[in-house]
Amino acid sequence: MVSHTSPNWAWAFLGFYLGFMVQAVIAAPPPSVKDTMVFAPKQKDVEYEIPKPDEYAKCKVELEKKGKVSGWVVLGPAGQILRKFLDTDGDNKLDQWRYFNHGIEVYRDIDTNDNDKVDQSRWLNLGGSRYGIDKNEDGRIDEWRILSASEASKEAIRAVIAGDDAAFQAVLINSDDLAKLNMSKEVSQKILESASEALKNSKAIKSKSKVLVPQTRWSRFDANLPSLIPADDEKASSDLFVYENAMAILETGNERFAAVQIGEIIRVGEVWKLTQAPVPMEGDKPEIVSAGGILMQPLIAAANNAGPVGVSKEAEKILAELSEIEKDLSDPKADPKKIKVAMSQRRDLLKQAQKLAETNDERDLLFKQLIDGFALAAQMGTFPEGVTDLKTEETDLRKKDPKSNLISYVSYRRIQASYYVDMKAAVQDKDKAADVQKEWVKNLEEFATEFPNSDDAADAMLLLAHHEELSGRMKEAEGWYQKLVQTKGKTEAGQRAAGALHRINLKGQKIRLSGPGLDGAPIDVSKLGAKAVLVVFWASEYKVCEEDLPSLRALYNENRKKGLEIVGVSLDGDVKNVKPYLTKHQISWPQIYQPNGLSSPNAIQFGVISLPTMFLVNREGIVVSRNATVQEVKNTLSALLK
Repeated sequence: MVSHTSPNWAWAFLGFYLGFMVQAVIAAPPPSVKDTMVFAPKQKDVEYEIPKPDEYAKCKVELEKKGKVSGWVVLGPAGQILRKFLDTDGDNKLDQWRYFNHGIEVYRDIDTNDNDKVDQSRWLNLGGSRYGIDKNEDGRIDEWRILSASEASKEAIRAVIAGDDAAFQAVLINSDDLAKLNMSKEVSQKILESASEALKNSKAIKSKSKVLVPQTRWSRFDANLPSLIPADDEKASSDLFVYENAMAILETGNERFAAVQIGEIIRVGEVWKLTQAPVPMEGDKPEIVSAGGILMQPLIAAANNAGPVGVSKEAEKILAELSEIEKDLSDPKADPKKIKVAMSQRRDLLKQAQKLAETNDERDLLFKQLIDGFALAAQMGTFPEGVTDLKTEETDLRKKDPKSNLISYVSYRRIQASYYVDMKAAVQDKDKAADVQKEWVKNLEEFATEFPNSDDAADAMLLLAHHEELSGRMKEAEGWYQKLVQTKGKTEAGQRAAGALHRINLKGQKIRLSGPGLDGAPIDVSKLGAKAVLVVFWASEYKVCEEDLPSLRALYNENRKKGLEIVGVSLDGDVKNVKPYLTKHQISWPQIYQPNGLSSPNAIQFGVISLPTMFLVNREGIVVSRNATVQEVKNTLSALLK
């Protein structure tokens, strides 16, 4: 499964060819499988199935004709559908290009005006639900027809990282959107001001951020239940659907994650729109998510009908105080004593806000906000006392409501915050650090046992599996990986676990590793001939990968003519970093590259958890070492090359 875009000449030539073949199918044979594989989605971020060149013979192209719809269907080696190229309006010109993964359609390019240029793109089924319009047919989405809240957060993060103002503006709310919602003039003005500031501030936010960088990848959307603001609240003449204080979780590499505030998101028809720029929660004094957005302050009902609609005077006072406190918390020069006082005040105010909330969902949201503040400040080192507050909240909650789903939420964040704080304190004491890690593992095991169905259980089990594997306890690691696959197999953590099991049991198996090279041409390790192959997973941002390069260059230069090949698998987040790195370090062996770094298909396929990772393969294509070192390669290479 890969993601790329076919060259324009391919669309022009092959589109004409296939269109002609549909018209003249009786007079000529179907196109070859190889010809159809030139096509690729116009948009990025599409995972679809591509057969290997040696599988083309097992694939076939068949005519499909149903009423006025006709075209070619490409079938894979197992008979699964790979592609459909269709003329849907009977004018003998292709107007739809459909792409499949495991026999299920995941993406579709559409030409609605019959000018041989794509003007609409749709993600389907396993690929998501996005539906974008490319008005000027330049390959960029100009507006969205369907966009979920999670996909809106993903698009916003991608646009800000890329510095793509047009793409970011496409997910920001605008005056036309507010008109469709029949929003009141006063509220509309505030929201438009917020959106305008978002566009202005996005570049400044990116320039100061160590999180919003090319190698970072969107991982998931994190928000409570969406909220409904009824029309009789007088903010709009129709009901409004809103996510408050939404977050995006990003993977920054080496199994590390970062949180980004998305803020308030509003539904406009089938599209969710942002009202502010994504703000990473990073640095010594990160900004803490505020209590609510423009539409709800903060999901609290009015105690009486005086004052602003939906907010009592008491709630209004709480909001004002929270706003001032969070200014202090975001001050990079704030004194630790001042932060301690501010966090205590913030806790008390959020507790008051919980009492004023009308529904359980509102109270839960405010409680999670309280917990997130303690956990984040503790892990950042600005308020280590947050661990004590987390323990207190967990103890109180277990006593008051032993069956509450919030217990797992607090427990997991308490475990992680305690680990970071205790490990920082033990950094100079190896024995103490070992005890801290032992306690962390024990806590994670208890969490996974007590809360197997919680949202955080998959991440906990993956952390345990990684810890056991990196500690050399393979039996225990496999046990956690297997449990994760069995119970959470559809999650990203479950897919990583399946890949790790595949890698752990790779020795003695045939290697199946392929992907596009830097020039786009496919590279397949099993098709390199009778050669011994060293596969090297690496990334330029990992300095440790540089340590082996002098030895690898020497081995390659000395043994290439004798039958050694090295194949690099770059897990860089940005392809622009790869070629300069190869030039700098005089690396001449072929490189497979797929976007998304440690979340790329090959990284997940083998469950890669550390870099560099090296596989040594003999001339018969059998893996003889799935965790090779340079010294091991030196010791065994002569025998492998015989």
